[in-house]
Amino acid sequence: MIQFFWGGMSLPENVAVLGAVGLVLARWLPPGVRRPTTVAAGAVVAASTVVLVVVGLRWQLVPVLVVAAVMLSLAVPALVRRRDGRPAWRARWWLALPGTVVCLGLIATGPAAVWALPVPVFPRPSGQFAVGTSVLQWTDPDRPETATPAPDDRRTVVVQLWYPARPSAAGAERARYAGRTAHEAHVVFGALADYLGVPGFLFDGAADARTRSAPDAAVADTDGSFPVVLFSPGLGGVRTQNTAWAEELASRGYVVVGVDHPYDSAAVVLTDGTIVRTLVAATGDDAEDERRANGWTAVRAADLSFVLTQMGRLDRGEIRGPLTGRLDTDRAAVTGHSAGGAAALLAARQDARFAAVIDIDGAPRDPDPGPFHQPVLALSQPVDPAVNPTYLPALTHVLNLSTETGYLLVVPGSAHATFTDAPLFLPPVPSLVGTLGRTDALRMTIATTVAFLDATLRNAPGDLAALLTAYGEATVY
Repeated sequence: MIQFFWGGMSLPENVAVLGAVGLVLARWLPPGVRRPTTVAAGAVVAASTVVLVVVGLRWQLVPVLVVAAVMLSLAVPALVRRRDGRPAWRARWWLALPGTVVCLGLIATGPAAVWALPVPVFPRPSGQFAVGTSVLQWTDPDRPETATPAPDDRRTVVVQLWYPARPSAAGAERARYAGRTAHEAHVVFGALADYLGVPGFLFDGAADARTRSAPDAAVADTDGSFPVVLFSPGLGGVRTQNTAWAEELASRGYVVVGVDHPYDSAAVVLTDGTIVRTLVAATGDDAEDERRANGWTAVRAADLSFVLTQMGRLDRGEIRGPLTGRLDTDRAAVTGHSAGGAAALLAARQDARFAAVIDIDGAPRDPDPGPFHQPVLALSQPVDPAVNPTYLPALTHVLNLSTETGYLLVVPGSAHATFTDAPLFLPPVPSLVGTLGRTDALRMTIATTVAFLDATLRNAPGDLAALLTAYGEATVY
């Protein structure tokens, strides 16, 4: 496998960039070295291009290779004329200089684009366990699918498990990031791009990424059962959007269950290959959009309760799967990001089987809020009351309803996507992913949520409020 060197680029990519630069600058070299430099740089570009085509050419390198091709097309005729004894035509310096600057600028866009939109490199989990992952599909016979007109259509969800596993052999293949296959990963990221209104090729690197999990690995050979953490993604989001976080939790002895919500998630690929795309869209009518959002939240909350039921059946052996007899569903937390956080809050209020709840930057959407009987952790980006006057008061109201201790942590420098995998592969633009950086954002999310889960599901000692305060403005309810 080709490893990455400078700026997130592979060795052939770096060689192609250097070769293109050499072709551009050869015009300014003394006559005695101009020709061998052009020939050598051209050979380097040609060889690296062949390698890149074989292993996979990234769109970020296209401007680099276009410049190299243009420079070669100009250089080759000049070299041929010199061989025939005729003087080679050379542009005047005042014409060549701006052309050189433009070409170097185009070449620079390649490494810059690789840096801004890299292939995500998932951090190695720090816990004691290796991580396995498995994808399952379940249908609830008791719930009709309200998003379709077919009367016999029943609600189906796709879930992905991340769990403590036995170590895999050296060099074993790791799971893809956004799907079981390359096709599924590109379908999912293509749908996410459509949902966000950006060109799909921008996410090609993320769609090709590999995680730290081993597909369908054997469960860790250790005594005891594992607490369960359900996760619901953001509006239009997908089950894998917090993979780095899920892998870290699994390495620490939790089983994380990411849930795809069909007709809400950007795209869900069913086991038979059917692609279910989102039906979520704004209408322009605030009252109607609010009604629909509340309805989607209720469906998600019902999905989460159904998945918890299925996890119990999986533990009892009523469903085939890798974790029979290893799940402690009495120690189950329900979590979610954005719209998933709202669904987690609603699911916890309606389903007392959940022992704890984490809302990650999600505004509550409960038309009839009532008391919670679980501890709650809410993580939030800083929100200007002048921009959104209802968000923090609504969140505070929910936390005050809990009969257990609730925590609100407002994280300075965070944005909405800070709490997901997005900092690993999106441009580090503060409005998109905050200012915490690609790895520090993940460390913050892990540290705060693991501390809360350890305290609530494992009765770990320690001052949870003090730990949260280290990452932002923490309020205890």
